[in-house]
Amino acid sequence: MIDSHCHLAGEEFSGDLNDVITRADAAGVKSALCILESENGAEVSRAAVIREAWPAARFATGVHPHHAGPFAGEPARAVEIVRGALEATGACAVGEIGLDYHYDFAPRDVQQAIFRAQIDLAAERNLPIIIHTREAAADTFRILRESGCSRAVFHCFTGDLAMAREALDLGFSLSFAGIVTFPKAEALREVARQTPLDRMLCETDAPYLAPVPHRGKRNEPAYVTRVFETLAELHGLTREAMVARIRANFTDLFG
Repeated sequence: MIDSHCHLAGEEFSGDLNDVITRADAAGVKSALCILESENGAEVSRAAVIREAWPAARFATGVHPHHAGPFAGEPARAVEIVRGALEATGACAVGEIGLDYHYDFAPRDVQQAIFRAQIDLAAERNLPIIIHTREAAADTFRILRESGCSRAVFHCFTGDLAMAREALDLGFSLSFAGIVTFPKAEALREVARQTPLDRMLCETDAPYLAPVPHRGKRNEPAYVTRVFETLAELHGLTREAMVARIRANFTDLFG
């Protein structure tokens, strides 16, 4: 199994990283895509620590919309920071990037400018992007269409069927996290049921959003097994078949 989106370089894992990786391996999770904040030097430097502890781990890096504010009027500076982080870590994707209108930690026009600039960088580097969007679907899709982006995944997808179809029509993938296991998430499970098997990924978004039966705990890559099992049940597959399908999808998108 692969955890296609987690934050192992965060402070939450600094004290027991090796134990977390050991538990992941014991659960059958053999790799993970670790997300790094490009402007956070400590996170970027921890990529080397993670790689040493877990050689199969992969990396993605970008400026999250929450952190776009300091780059107001300076998208080129953001791009150079992301470029440096990509080169330092050998990242296979730009992300997570996008728009977040729920918290509005950065002005919306600044978020949009930084999002556009990073999409352009990804195109220049022939890399896919990992999209974070919250209460900003219309602007997210508008920018994606205007940019001509063709390789992307909507991480931790929680949208409705209409949003899913719009993303799928653009050729993008949807990544499902622990929310799909929550008792009240039947609408999201229906989205997962209707998502083509070749366009799905599984993630934890650790340390956030631990799935049932681990809700309330710090999430970690070992728990992605519950997401795989839930998606397999929804599609009438064995867990092994779903694992093989998701691994192929991951390889198709990230190389």
